[in-house]
Formats: sequence, C-alpha cells, structure tokens
Amino acid sequence: MLFSSVEFLFRFLPIFMIVYLLMPAKYRNVVLLAGSLIFYGVGEPYFVLLLVISVLINFALSQYMFWEPKSPQNNRKLKAKKRRKRALILALLFDFGTLFVFKYWDFAAGNVNGLAGSRIVPLLSLALPLGISFYTFQMVSYQLDCFWGKVSKRAGLTAFATYICMFPQLIAGPIVRYEEIAERMTERRIRVRDLENGLKLFAAGLGLKVLLANQIGTLWNTIMTAGPGGLHILVAWLGALAYSFQIYFDFWGYSVMAMGLGKMLGFRIPRNFDDPYVSRSISEFWRRWHITLGSWFKEYVYFPLGGSRKGNTRTICNLFVVWALTGLWHGADWNFVLWGLGFFLLISLEKRTFGKWMERSRVLGHIYTLLLIPATWVIFAITDVRQLAAYLGNMAGIHAGRILVGAEQFVRYLKDYGILLIMCVIFITPFPRKWYHRWKDRWFMVLLLFVMFWWSVYEIVVGSNNPFLYFRF
Repeated sequence: MLFSSVEFLFRFLPIFMIVYLLMPAKYRNVVLLAGSLIFYGVGEPYFVLLLVISVLINFALSQYMFWEPKSPQNNRKLKAKKRRKRALILALLFDFGTLFVFKYWDFAAGNVNGLAGSRIVPLLSLALPLGISFYTFQMVSYQLDCFWGKVSKRAGLTAFATYICMFPQLIAGPIVRYEEIAERMTERRIRVRDLENGLKLFAAGLGLKVLLANQIGTLWNTIMTAGPGGLHILVAWLGALAYSFQIYFDFWGYSVMAMGLGKMLGFRIPRNFDDPYVSRSISEFWRRWHITLGSWFKEYVYFPLGGSRKGNTRTICNLFVVWALTGLWHGADWNFVLWGLGFFLLISLEKRTFGKWMERSRVLGHIYTLLLIPATWVIFAITDVRQLAAYLGNMAGIHAGRILVGAEQFVRYLKDYGILLIMCVIFITPFPRKWYHRWKDRWFMVLLLFVMFWWSVYEIVVGSNNPFLYFRF
C-alpha cells in the first residue's frame, strides 16, 4: 500500500487513527502492530508470514543472548559470552541468509552460470519482499546493539515486533535504531499539537512526492522512451537532471511523510535528508543523503573494520567494503556495483587530495558536485550495462549512430517542463524547509498545505505515474 494512494489516505489511515487514538495507551503497541501487518499484507499478502517468522526468530535469539541458566559462578561469565556470540552468529546468518536468497541468489547464480558456460546453479526467480532490505538492517542493528550492550532495556515481544513492523518506516525507512524510540515504545503521549504537526508534515511530503517527483519523472521517462542512445548532449543532461530531481523528491517526500506519521503516532522518526544537493563535495553529499543508511554502514561496518584509525591503506580498504556493500544493498545488478564503486573512488580521492579544499570553496565545490551527481544517478537508474554506456556517452557528446533526439527537442522539453524544473531547483535549496519551519503555524502556510494535499489527491486520482522508487530496494 502506497502512502500516496486513495486506499491509504481515505480508508486505512482514518480508520487506523480513530482506533489507535481511542484505544487505551497500554494497548496502542498492539493496535500499531496489527495495523502495520494489515498495511504490509495488502501489498504483500504472501510475505507477511516471512516478516512474522523473521521477527519471531530474531526476538528469540535476542532473548537467548541474555538467557542466564543456573551454573557455577566461575563458569557463568564464560558461558554467557559464548552464548551471546552464538546467538549473534545465528541471527546474522538467518537475516543475511534470507536477504541473500530473495535478493541476490539469482544475481549470483546468473554470474556463476555465465562463467561456467552452463546452468550449474538453479535460478529461484523469487519475488522480492517489499522492504526486506530495510527491516533486515533494523533487525541486525538490534542484534548487534544487544551484543555490544548498547540496548539499555531489552524489548518485549510486542515492543520488538512493533519496532520492526511499524508501518511509517517498514517498507522504505528511515532505518531506525531501537534506542532511538525505546522510551516511546513503553510510554508515549499524543497531544493535539503532535497530530497537527504530523498532518502538516505528511501533507508537505505528499506534495514533494506527487507534485514534484511524479511530474518530473515523466520527463525522464519520456527521454528514456526515445532510447538511451541517439540523444543530443543537452537532452541527455536534461534527462539526468530530471532523474536526479525525481529520486530526491520521491525519497525525501516519503521520508517526510514517515516523519509526519511518526508524530501522529507519538514517535520521533529521524530525519533522513539534509539538503544534499547544496553539498560542495561527494563526501558531504553522502553525509546529507539517506542519513540513516549512511549511519548504519558507519556504525555497523566501517567502525568495526577499524574506520580511519589504522592507516591510509586500511582506511581505503574499509571504504571499499562499505561502498561495495552500499551498492549491492540498493540492488542485485552490476550497475549498482559500479555505482557504489564509483562513489568509493570519488570519496577516496577526496579524502586523500582535494576534498577539504572543495568543501571550503563557495562556487567550485557546488559546480563539481552538481556535475558529478547526475552522472552517478544515471548509473543507478539504468540496469542494462550497454544502455548505460550509451547514455553516459551521450552525456559526453559521444554518439554511436545518428542523433535521434536533437537540440530542437531540448527546447521543447524546456518549454513543457520549464516551470516544473524551476520549482525543483527552488526546492533542492534549504529555503523552502526553513520557510516551512518558520511559518508552519501561520494561516497562509496551513492554507498552502491544504491546497497541496488536495491537489496531490487530484493528481493521484487522475494520474498513472505514482511509483515509489525506493520500494524496489
């Protein structure tokens, strides 16, 4: 079920919120868990069971990690350490094993079969469960935090299941650590002010998704329909820019809606974006983009590997591991591997050479980032390696054949999408966010959000282009 769907906006959410708010506080976790499973089951009826089994197994292993059987005092600590390690290994094998089977098995099998020249590994052709990458990372973070002693108070079954399955962030994040919401799991008050602010955030996020991401996405789709080759250099760059806007407003809009829903439920869901397109380096861009994913890799991969504390060579190796995994996390195709390794090369160069200088630059840093980021998003968007090479060649002015979409079409696209492109440029700056927080309680901002909401509903009803790009990861 999409947040930007009639079913969610006018059926699920109103009914759920009425039941949730009328229910005594001690039963709200149960209501939230049940509602979240219904929300997930509408879109993924066959994979609800997988989600429930994953939750139960992870909860059992986290409990086993701290189980204390009767034993002699001098032997208890040693057995506890072994038991915790055994529980962690089993949890990681199950979580990552499940993710591998559903997301990466066919990719790995296809490459092995290609190298062998015959089908020696069977393809499973399994559908990808919605949100499996996100909820797997949340379960792994909980297990590692328990193992490292970072969880001050372990969750009960209902609290743990609610934390994993909470519908605002179940299928596309943000990735939330248990300690960030542990206190609210056991005790939370929902004020009228929280409901009001949550509704405002949700309306703002819906507008970003429907009125900007969906609309500018049609430009990218139109250009790609003509084929990734045979594009005039200006058309190729315009398409890359359109996709850069689409993926940002799509994912940022979803994250803002998740934050708004979290407020309405009595939780604080962390911010996932911090105006990434105003960055002055690629490193800064990734500190501002998908913040919770970057924090996850930093906390659970980069730092345990040694981070930057063990010399330059080790730092580069650690960055390679992180970015190879970041690429693969987004998808089981070679373009995602190339995308991740491209960021590894750029960030490694910045760390060793010009990165700090770029971040201090008022102009060059912005130009450098805004030229590179659209090219990286093209690598992200086009899974076919040959088509990808053709599109990147067009962006460099290299054409294998004649130009099919020329400069005159570029002018036409500017006429058709000019106002929308200007709006996208405005909304990638920090100003709209600052204006919102400054004036969110003023009548004209409430009126603007009201108009945005109903305009979005109109576009949802009459439109057809309404995907969430990050659902496929």
